[in-house]
Amino acid sequence: MYDFIGKQDKEVLAALAGEERRQAEGLELIPSENYVSKAVREAQSSILTNKYSEGYPGRRYYGGQAYTDEAESLAIERAKRLFGARFANVQPHSGANANIALYFALLEPGDTVLGMDLSHGGHLTHGHPVTYITKFFNFVRYKMKDPDTGEIDYDEMLAVAKEHRPKIVLAGFSAYSRELDYDKFVSIAKEVGAYSVIDIAHIAGLIAGKASKNPFDSGFDVMTTTTHKTLRGPRGGMILARESEELAKKIDKAVFPGFQGGPLMHVIAAKAVSFGEALHPSFEIYALQILKNAKAMEEVFRNAGVRMLGGGTSNHLILADVYGSLGITGREAEEILDSVGITLNKNAIADDTRKPMDPSGIRFGTPAITTRGFMEKESGRVAELMLEALRNRADQNKLAAVRQEIRDLCARFPIPDSFV
Repeated sequence: MYDFIGKQDKEVLAALAGEERRQAEGLELIPSENYVSKAVREAQSSILTNKYSEGYPGRRYYGGQAYTDEAESLAIERAKRLFGARFANVQPHSGANANIALYFALLEPGDTVLGMDLSHGGHLTHGHPVTYITKFFNFVRYKMKDPDTGEIDYDEMLAVAKEHRPKIVLAGFSAYSRELDYDKFVSIAKEVGAYSVIDIAHIAGLIAGKASKNPFDSGFDVMTTTTHKTLRGPRGGMILARESEELAKKIDKAVFPGFQGGPLMHVIAAKAVSFGEALHPSFEIYALQILKNAKAMEEVFRNAGVRMLGGGTSNHLILADVYGSLGITGREAEEILDSVGITLNKNAIADDTRKPMDPSGIRFGTPAITTRGFMEKESGRVAELMLEALRNRADQNKLAAVRQEIRDLCARFPIPDSFV
């Protein structure tokens, strides 16, 4: 597979080989990561990486676009079918780029966005003060009413919307484990004359696989998303407009030439391949199993008395307060679990009193282990092994035993080459 790199660049080869071994011998529990098929990887490393294709299919600035147009048109049409959208822009290089381009498409400098607070599950691009986008637009935030149930105070959200008159009411999250009430978001947006937008980056695959509700069915105007995570495609972004051609035109202009130059055509081809995989009937089985596996892990943590933000999960991820429940910080837990072959991420919990780089929580989920073929039994066992490692973190013999069992699980459930 690495024939040419092996001859040309031994240092890069060593990094690639090391990462391939790490993924093969360890379990990936970061909710925003997944494995892609070899078909997606082949498309992403294809000859299309050589081609500049500024513009859109049929409207390019350079010649020689017959096959780039074909690849991008396939990605667009498949995305529209997956999500029930009239319009799709598949060019954003990432989910962050998709969100930022959308802001510039729909807002004027100084306009207001109402989004979820980062500490309660939102994303940096939803208006955290450390991001540069807050220099252009005004962000106000909503939070969970009760972090132990995940309940959001929609009456308070409406009051905030009436006070600040946002131009966008933004749903979506990065570390929130429950379902949002889509109808209420749309209703609040309509009441204050705002666009209703949802960032589905984390749950796009669950929506495409019909394991979760489609926000367009509740009347959202726009959805933004990544194309990896639960959707199991290459790393990239996408913007979907439900039915407004006017919005679609604004989005296209904001993405190019407003925010990005030449699209990554090799990545767009890989998006097309992954969307084709998600249209296969087997993807619906996969999406549903993600939820079942997450519930199996939830049950283990609940029985162990570990506090979970939101009280558990209704989607693919769990956010656990390990500092309050086990007396270990999120950073320490991440390092210990990494040493036994379980990869997840430290994460702040709602109103965390600890610093972001050494927070109280860990965030983990089931998309990648479900891709490997794990069912509820194996997922529950992984949760048990996590707790064994954390509770016996000073016992090297017990940690070694956990590491060996993880290796055995990986050998029984290797990363598949194909999903269809």
